Amino acid sequence: MWRKFRPVFGSQVLATIIIVSIAGWLAGTNGAVSALLGGLISITAGLVFVFLAAKSTGEKGRSAGEVLFAALKAEAVKLFLAGSLLWIVLAFYQDVVVVALLGSFVVSILIFSMALFAADET
Repeated sequence: MWRKFRPVFGSQVLATIIIVSIAGWLAGTNGAVSALLGGLISITAGLVFVFLAAKSTGEKGRSAGEVLFAALKAEAVKLFLAGSLLWIVLAFYQDVVVVALLGSFVVSILIFSMALFAADET
């Protein structure tokens, strides 16, 4: 499962770096830090999702319903973690540039959804 998501995480990191550069140029250091935090929130939530999903699919003899439930549970954890981290940043980072934070976060989340379309090499 990690093999399928590895190029997606690379794309997320690249997109985050590009957005950090643009936000830093347009809004200064606070814009760059905000964009970096948005990308890191999405990447962290995605890594947790992959870890939980890989852990559940590694067990043999599971029914399709059990695998689906485990995937939905991993998605719920991902959404909760992303929402919580966004809230923490918005609550405690006084100089946050919201457009940079949310822009980087949304782009990174959309890139994560590309994993569904990635070719499976196994």
